Amino acid sequence: MKRHFPPAAALSLALSLALAPPVSLRAHLEAVPGEEGMVVSVHALASEAGVEILKKGGNAVDAAVATGLALAAVFPSAGNLAGGGFMVVHLAEENRQTVIDYREEAPSAATRDMYLDEDGEVLTDLGSARIGWRASGVPGTVAGFALAFERYGSGRVTWAELVEPARRLAEGHVLTPGAVSSLRRAAPRLERFEESKRIYLNGGAGWKAGGTWRQPELAATLARLAEEGPREFYEGRTAELIAAAMEENGGTIGREDLRAYRAIEREPLRQTYRGHLLVCPPPPCSGGATLFQMLGMLEPHDVGGLGHNSAAKYHLFHEVMRRAFCDRIEYLGDPAFVENPLGRMLDRDYLARRMADYDPARATPSESVEPGLGPRESLETTHYSIVDAEGSAVANTYTIRNSYGSAVTIPGAGLLMNNVMDDLAAKVGVPNQSGLMQGPANEIAPGKRPLSSMTPTIVLKDDALFLVTGSPGGPTIINTVLQVVTNVVDFGMSAMDAVRAPRVTHHWLPDTLVYERHGLSSDTVALLEAMGHSPKESGSLQGEAETILVDPTSGVRWGAADPRLPDTRAVGY
Repeated sequence: MKRHFPPAAALSLALSLALAPPVSLRAHLEAVPGEEGMVVSVHALASEAGVEILKKGGNAVDAAVATGLALAAVFPSAGNLAGGGFMVVHLAEENRQTVIDYREEAPSAATRDMYLDEDGEVLTDLGSARIGWRASGVPGTVAGFALAFERYGSGRVTWAELVEPARRLAEGHVLTPGAVSSLRRAAPRLERFEESKRIYLNGGAGWKAGGTWRQPELAATLARLAEEGPREFYEGRTAELIAAAMEENGGTIGREDLRAYRAIEREPLRQTYRGHLLVCPPPPCSGGATLFQMLGMLEPHDVGGLGHNSAAKYHLFHEVMRRAFCDRIEYLGDPAFVENPLGRMLDRDYLARRMADYDPARATPSESVEPGLGPRESLETTHYSIVDAEGSAVANTYTIRNSYGSAVTIPGAGLLMNNVMDDLAAKVGVPNQSGLMQGPANEIAPGKRPLSSMTPTIVLKDDALFLVTGSPGGPTIINTVLQVVTNVVDFGMSAMDAVRAPRVTHHWLPDTLVYERHGLSSDTVALLEAMGHSPKESGSLQGEAETILVDPTSGVRWGAADPRLPDTRAVGY
């Protein structure tokens, strides 16, 4: 039926339509509702892969495996088979949580000084922990996904069904402008290795948006995983290809390293914040402990009353961040190698003492902030969040560390290898490529899992699932999650408002308050400078917090895909 509007209304409607963003852009900038299930990831095709599994009867864990495998095909800068990470699982029926630790491990050939030159200085090019064949840890992704599936999958879908969407995408999918732009930015690193240049740069000719990208070697690897099971990666033809390429090129990962790798199920860390229960991974993931320290230091303050973008709020947040990161660097590491004093670090009296010298009007110089218990991470990761029809959830963050990892690809397997060894301390007291200081608890040793900033987080309210979030970004991850959580809890923001709000970060040393491009007003910057801070505008945006908020009243899952990257999508049903 034809609709008629009075002249004023017609003019108003025309103006609103003219000023509104295009439909596709609006969908990207608004939260997406889902009554049954929701998958939010960095790429629409990966989110759709997860929803495909949910619709087949799979649960959140099943969908998480399918989504993670699909990202290896469509988002190679961080999606992976040859990396590692952490998965937080919320089991609605049992009302309990668990963590799957599938962080990479240092190979058996690793030594403490393996990345130092003859003068004791840290190597930064080929042969370093940053690029090339010696930069990789033993991959954990496939083992981690397998452990999660075996213990907590629904039993209604098979392993092969979870692999199939990724195999199909590796056979061919249409490249987006965002994917092509990412490949172009990585070209200076990727073109140094012939197999990477051939696959990711089209032999140097480059790929075009709208074209079909085919990765037959990766598709064959995924087909083997589907047919022979996940241990094929560690003991079958894929393991042979990895070990042979490593040996031929002076790498450090051998057949026995692959055969010996196992993912680990761990008890999560839990802490309350203003009546909400937060669940995060324990070490070697540092994100949970550091996030909980910061929230514990914030809780005595009226954060909401400070105003969301006020200088007073950012001053408080940076004082909290610098103290927590100081402790992180000094005390946390792989629990198989060092003792993590979590009880003392998270004790409320200790956190109150940490803030005893906090001055609401003046910045505390980082040089005067020392570890409180006494002496003794380009940032390419990706996160996705999933909620199923039963209310179970997965927060999964995984990585190959830098964008496109070590930049080397295993011939015949199509596997882009990680450069996670840079997350161990090449030299104590020297920042890694992320600019993050490294302490003795994180020194290189065979079999050691590097300390990680990943912070996949599940939040419960009144024993019901409330928020699922996380982010990439190296050491900025923890502070991104902190701000998403406080945006929701302290400022009552919606999922999308909480995700797209401007972000800031501070890591103790260097003593710099970094804010997102256009994130702070000039007035706020001036006020912070007057307090003694050193604000610095970042040349890029911070993080990519794929988030789901469950409405406590209706149960609707609101998926917020972070608009900081062009291809992120929330897909619900």
